[in-house]
Amino acid sequence: MQAIPLAAADLTKKQGLLRTRYPSHFEPIYRGRMGTFSAALLAAVVFAYGVHSLDMSYARILGGLGELGAMVLRMFPPQPGSWSLAGVYAYAMVETLAIALLGTLMAAIVAFPLGFLAARNTTLNRVTQFLTRRSFDSLRGVDILIWALIWINVVGLGPFAGVLALFMSDLGSFGKLFSEAIEAADDKPVEGVVSTGGSSFSAVRFGILPQLLPVLLSQVLYAFESNTRSASIIGIVGAGGIGLILSEQIRTLELQQMAFVILLILATVSLIDYCCARIRFSIIGARAR
Repeated sequence: MQAIPLAAADLTKKQGLLRTRYPSHFEPIYRGRMGTFSAALLAAVVFAYGVHSLDMSYARILGGLGELGAMVLRMFPPQPGSWSLAGVYAYAMVETLAIALLGTLMAAIVAFPLGFLAARNTTLNRVTQFLTRRSFDSLRGVDILIWALIWINVVGLGPFAGVLALFMSDLGSFGKLFSEAIEAADDKPVEGVVSTGGSSFSAVRFGILPQLLPVLLSQVLYAFESNTRSASIIGIVGAGGIGLILSEQIRTLELQQMAFVILLILATVSLIDYCCARIRFSIIGARAR
């Protein structure tokens, strides 16, 4: 008859010991999550203030959707206007591809050696590593449209300014991605090369590069696909490509021709995506099914 009270007392004693040894596990839930609750409440307050200060309303949203629907109806059927204009659009699209390709390739070539300077495991000078990383952050922090406006004022209107804008923007992105990939490389191949008497250059060449090349190539191919869209945007500010034509059509309300150009851009991006995926899988191997 006394076994149950004794068992309960023993259990209470054990709980007391556990509370003494692990006090954090027995704290109320709200104490450990006050930071999360406070952040969520702050985000809700900022969102509500933004909706109020920006004059957002359901009436304006619904009215805008109606205008958007009417505009889409006026865009059909998409047509170039004439065969000569279709040739102009095709040439501008090729120019856009050239801007994207040159800007991406130049940024990748320059960022490749700089990535080793920005990685902790391949540079011994911490000051150089820090300055290189911060330089990449500075380049990446400036939007590509701002770079396009800067280079237009430096070298003038045209595709050359677009190439330089993509180069500056991608240099910061590639530098960050390449350095992080280098830091994530496995050290065992490097140790194997060094243990057999290999130099530091040999350790990088045979221990790190074979791990990096598929990853870096995949990143460059994705950036080329993304830059094809970006090159279309920077053309709006005068940096060459099909964006300038698209902005003219939007301003003059040539909606059917605008729809044709948009479809041309979408088809080109889809084709590039398909080709880049084939190249990527041919290098890193097909996905397992």
